[in-house]
Amino acid sequence: MASAGISHARDCGESVCEKESMTQLKDHPIMITLSDAIAGAGFLAGIVLSGRALVRQEEDGKWWMYGVRPAALAESGKTVEDAFLRFRARYQEVLFDFAEEASNFEEFKKAVERFFSEPDADDEDERAWDNALKAIRAEGLNPPEEFSGLPRQVPESTPSRISVEQLNDAEKRFTSSDNVKDTYSFPCSLAA
Repeated sequence: MASAGISHARDCGESVCEKESMTQLKDHPIMITLSDAIAGAGFLAGIVLSGRALVRQEEDGKWWMYGVRPAALAESGKTVEDAFLRFRARYQEVLFDFAEEASNFEEFKKAVERFFSEPDADDEDERAWDNALKAIRAEGLNPPEEFSGLPRQVPESTPSRISVEQLNDAEKRFTSSDNVKDTYSFPCSLAA
């Protein structure tokens, strides 16, 4: 099972191993929600992303957040929160680049949707995310301390998707309920 992002604790010395400590995830599945308003050539776009990422503490001690949806992003930090903030900033830079390159809203929207939908070369990260979620559910694992303060969500309640909407439509009316808070959460152990 190590290839699925799971390692088994085998050396327990003379103490009795508790079931919860027998399996530890290497890859931690995270659900992310990001909201942006991006200006481009004659347009203002609202983007809401509900995506997936894997978080892993590498041998150098840094926490890495690897995008699954979108797949083309990865950032690191000293803490999980730092990795998330850097990942979020890098994602926003990508949106700024798309806005700079697009001559109109439709070009921008297509570029963002294509970026979101492109998997990694062999879907390895998607499989690792799914396997980590299965391990959490099968073994009833609790999140490690670094993730214990995160909200818990059922992944099926927030499927991966992206919404790109033109906001500078003269007929569009905005309210405070249009606001979406950036979040990241840990999956619940059981499907609802």
